[in-house]
Amino acid sequence: CNSKHMNTVAYFEIQSSDPARDVAFYKAIFGWTFTREHQIPIEYYRIATNGIQGAILKRPAKIPPPECGTNAFTCSIQVDNFDSTSGKILELGGQVALPKFAVPGRCWQGYFMDPDNNVFGIFEVDENAF
Repeated sequence: CNSKHMNTVAYFEIQSSDPARDVAFYKAIFGWTFTREHQIPIEYYRIATNGIQGAILKRPAKIPPPECGTNAFTCSIQVDNFDSTSGKILELGGQVALPKFAVPGRCWQGYFMDPDNNVFGIFEVDENAF
């Protein structure tokens, strides 16, 4: 972990109602490599690209209808301290969308909604996360 990466967009996620279909889609288009992560509490495939890393995950809710606005990737920001950053988010009017959880051997991850209900993630690198 390098401090120059703190507070930058360092990870992306694509929600999918059919992850296997979309793994094949993105692999065919971009040549990305996918690895199924069985230890995460949702169907989850890591994406290795030539740049920023990411994942495809099983959509936890229905696909938003087109008239509801942008249906987009979720970006996660690498932070130095998950708990203190989470506290600041909540103090400033953000809400927890998915509580902190371990991505085993990699990091602590969680999701929040900003005051306009836009979802974003934060993560703290920790190889001892379990």
